[in-house]
Amino acid sequence: MRPVVPQPAHAYLEGMRLALTDRFVSTCKAGGAPQVDLFDERTPGLALRVAAGGRKTWTFLFTAPQDRRRARLTLGTYPATSLAAARTKALEARGMVEAGQDPRVAFGAQVAGAMTVTALIESWLARHVRPHLRSADRVESRMRQNVLPAIGDVTLAGLHRRDVNRVLDAIVDRGTPVAAARVLADFRSALRWAVARGDLDHDPTAGMSAPVGPRHRDRVLSDAEVCHVWDALPRALSKTCRRIVKLCLITGQRIGEVAGMRRAELDLAAREWKLPGARTKNAHAHVVPLSALALGVIEEALADAGKSPFVFPAGEGSLPPTRVARDIRERAQLGLEHWTAHDLRRTAITGMARLGVAPIVLGHVANHRTTTKAGVTLGIYSHHDYAAEKRQALDAWADRLIEIVGERGLAR
Repeated sequence: MRPVVPQPAHAYLEGMRLALTDRFVSTCKAGGAPQVDLFDERTPGLALRVAAGGRKTWTFLFTAPQDRRRARLTLGTYPATSLAAARTKALEARGMVEAGQDPRVAFGAQVAGAMTVTALIESWLARHVRPHLRSADRVESRMRQNVLPAIGDVTLAGLHRRDVNRVLDAIVDRGTPVAAARVLADFRSALRWAVARGDLDHDPTAGMSAPVGPRHRDRVLSDAEVCHVWDALPRALSKTCRRIVKLCLITGQRIGEVAGMRRAELDLAAREWKLPGARTKNAHAHVVPLSALALGVIEEALADAGKSPFVFPAGEGSLPPTRVARDIRERAQLGLEHWTAHDLRRTAITGMARLGVAPIVLGHVANHRTTTKAGVTLGIYSHHDYAAEKRQALDAWADRLIEIVGERGLAR
């Protein structure tokens, strides 16, 4: 690699390939020429065009795939676009050329300096969120409901933290500060992704504090509350929703896993519900032993589901857990302190602990690998699946539920 040229750029450097550095780029000048192009030795095709007036523009020179003519793509100006960002953009443009695409088309919005928040979010959702995140639907919903309507037309170059605060303030004013914290986390992820790609030079949310960090709930329903909820469900929720709620409480599993239950996951003869890794939060397969109480609820649901592959069908798919959560929030509080479907999972695990179930078994029931695979002994040496212990725990909890709600409640 050639040494860095320490002196300002002059006309005789025109066309030379230099080991560009941040220091050199910040100090170089045209040296009396109208303009000079300084090519980056590290990134083929990338050049810094330095004008006599001091303006510095990043360009990428390439052979257009369509007509094989030499072409120039403007990537941005310095210092708004840093050396690192220019290199990233040039590499992306080269990849397009090698794929037979003209980068001038793909870079249209960015070249004009008009890439908007909407363009960024759409690209982030398509390239990063949907292919890689299990929570893609929730993330996309938060962006479309809160960010795009408010600041979607703001350009990335003009994006300021006051714009972000405008989004967050509106959410907080609705009385949902935790939702605001989640929106900030999502948007910050999108901005950092843009920085890594070179679409943005810095994250304007850096240093911003969330309105309130998402806090862990600790709500556990008392026996009296469990009885009250169970007894009132037929009056508060649809048949499908109340079955899902009951199974969350009986099995201790997550609402999304219960609502999305499929016929193919059930082995009724073995009394097992086999959750594939694709449907669990931690992406690890999970077998849930089914008590007689759970089987009764599931068999009723299957009888009503007809030929649907889903136990709780809604249209062509399964009933969305968000709809169940909404119905609980809006229709099934029943005069009690606020409760959620996840509180039922916590209530079930706590109830089993009160019955003397060992923590390691509770971890297996909940599919918490931070418990079941903690340390060298459990993570490497122990391969016991605790299937029998899980069944005993869930059967004992079902018996306890029957005691709580009474035989009359089971018919509801």
